[in-house]
Amino acid sequence: MIKPDTRDSLIRFLQILVAHHPSKRCRRGSADLLINFDDHWPSNLSLSSQDSSKLLESVAADNHKICGKEVPRGYWIFCRGSKSETRGFSCGLWVLLHSLTVQIGDGESQSTFTSICDFIHNFFICEECRKHFYDMCSSVSVPFKSARDLSLWLWSTHNKVNERLMKEEKDMGTGDPSFPKAIWPPKALCPSCYRSSSRTSDGTLQVDWNEDEVFPFLVNYYGKTLVSSYKETYMESLQGRTQVGAALADDASSHAARVPIGAALGVAAASCTFGALACFWRTQQKNRKYSYRLHSLKKI
Repeated sequence: MIKPDTRDSLIRFLQILVAHHPSKRCRRGSADLLINFDDHWPSNLSLSSQDSSKLLESVAADNHKICGKEVPRGYWIFCRGSKSETRGFSCGLWVLLHSLTVQIGDGESQSTFTSICDFIHNFFICEECRKHFYDMCSSVSVPFKSARDLSLWLWSTHNKVNERLMKEEKDMGTGDPSFPKAIWPPKALCPSCYRSSSRTSDGTLQVDWNEDEVFPFLVNYYGKTLVSSYKETYMESLQGRTQVGAALADDASSHAARVPIGAALGVAAASCTFGALACFWRTQQKNRKYSYRLHSLKKI
């Protein structure tokens, strides 16, 4: 799915993960993948079928796992369904997107919106889901000027998707009985988010939302609470596995939601925009890699 016209959108999404993924290990792994991106997927992707096969073999041999080898594929903590075919990846992707939108700076809101929309449009496997999501992206006519606006747009979009899926899952019996689709957040979690609520004749919940309360809830839930809950749940589920527990201690600090990937991004001034930071950092890393190779060749 990585083609000349989709390659840049994947790079931009990885840049956001490098700076804002809630897990330190996932930020580090995203950075490693970004540094070596040109080696795996050259900008000139017009390759013969034989060259393409060799390239895929080299990527597979590298066995790159963004969040580390300690996390097995398909191991969902918050998004594990009661049935193998429910929740999982789509749920995990929503959680990731929400966590990104509550951690970016205001100056990154429009570029993050574009990156999310392009990433879903180019790489989400469900064709119908891609179309629905991109239609909602296309309906936005005014650029986002703040993280608050983007976070609330994604929250509202997610609720619209859930509202549609509630009806589909009920008619087709495809939902997860233990985790039925619902409007978020429920009143029990955030009563102040609701000014008033009522149900229509067909049972649809209509809510007059207090967005001044919804936004702080999203920031806390997908920021600090997400990171601390991840630490506790992961520790409990892997109790007795000392090595993984030790790796986690480095991963889920209370700072994890806002700290970029260490010195690599710290080389730029704090007032720079993220786009400039990521591009500068990536160029620096590629230059160092090239210089190291050149130096090694001179020694031969």
